[in-house]
Amino acid sequence: MAQQTIEDCLERVELVRQEIGKVLVGQKDVVEQLLWAVFAGGHALLEGVPGLGKTLLVKTLSQAFELSFQRIQFTPDLMPTDITGTNILLVDETGQQSFQFQHGPIFAHVVLADEINRATPKTQSALLEAMQERTVSAGGVTRPLPSPFFVLATQNPLEQEGTYPLPEAQMDRFLLKIDVPYPTADELKAIVTRTTTGQTVQVEKVASGEQIAYIQQAAREVLVADAVLDYAVKLLLATHPGEQAIASVNQYVRNGAGPRGVQAIVSLAKVRALLAGRYNLAYEDVEAVALPALRHRIFLNFEGEASGVRADQIVRDILNALAREKA
Repeated sequence: MAQQTIEDCLERVELVRQEIGKVLVGQKDVVEQLLWAVFAGGHALLEGVPGLGKTLLVKTLSQAFELSFQRIQFTPDLMPTDITGTNILLVDETGQQSFQFQHGPIFAHVVLADEINRATPKTQSALLEAMQERTVSAGGVTRPLPSPFFVLATQNPLEQEGTYPLPEAQMDRFLLKIDVPYPTADELKAIVTRTTTGQTVQVEKVASGEQIAYIQQAAREVLVADAVLDYAVKLLLATHPGEQAIASVNQYVRNGAGPRGVQAIVSLAKVRALLAGRYNLAYEDVEAVALPALRHRIFLNFEGEASGVRADQIVRDILNALAREKA
C-alpha cells in the first residue's frame, strides 16, 4: 500500500470527523466506531437511552457523505412492503393495466432503521436479505441495492414494553454494536448552548461513494500476520463454553460468537489500523474492536440474565485471560 494512499484516506476521514463534530457534541468513541463500520462495509446497531443523539449522528453522517439517505421509523404496524416496496397497478390513458414496482426506502445508500426493535419479527426479517445479500426480492424479481449500502439501526434498552427483541440471526448481520454512553457535565452544557440559541449548522459533503469505496479497499489491503490472526481466532473460540473456557464463560454463556464474529474483528481491526496510519494489524487493534464486534454475538444463559451479567464483562474477562497467556 502506497504512503500516499494512507495519507489520502486519513485526510478524508478527518474531514468527515470535523463535519460530524459541527453538530454532535462529544461521543468520539461512538463516532469512531461508526466510521469503522462504514469503512469496513458493514452495518451497525446503536443502543442507548433516548436523547443521546443516535438518530442525529446517523443523519449527520449521511449528510457528510455524497450518498442517498432514508429513515425508516419502526412501529408495530409497519409491514415488510413498507420497507422493501411493492408492485402497484397502473392504468394508462387507453385503459391498459400494468404493474410497476414502487421502490421502498430500503433502496438508499444509508438506511436509518430507527427503533428497529419496535417492529414485528415479520417486518424485521425483511431486512435480512438486504443486509446480507445487498438485494431485495419482491414480485418474483431480485433487485440490487445501491453500493455502498449501510443499515444503521438504533434501539432503546430501557423501554421493553411493546418491543420485539432482534433474533440471533439478525443480530449477527450487524458488523458491530455500539453502546452510546450518557454525556458528561461539560458535554451537556455544550449541548444546551448549541441547541437553545437558534443557530443552524450546515454540514458539507466531504466524501463521495467512490472515495468511501477507495478507503474500504485500502483497509482490505492491510496486512495481517499469522500470529495476530491466530489471536483473533483464539479470542472468538474463548467465547464458547467448554473445558478450555474461562470460569465466567462456562457459568454465564449459553452460546458464543459464530464465524461472522472473527470476520468482524479482523475487518474492523484493519480499518482501525488504517486510520492509525499503519500498514499492518496489531494485537491492540484486535483488542480495541473486540467489544463492539462481540457484545451482540454472545448470548447469556438464564443464570447470566438473572445475575445481570453483561456480555461486555465476559469479553473483558476473556481479553484479560489472553493477556496473561501472552505475558
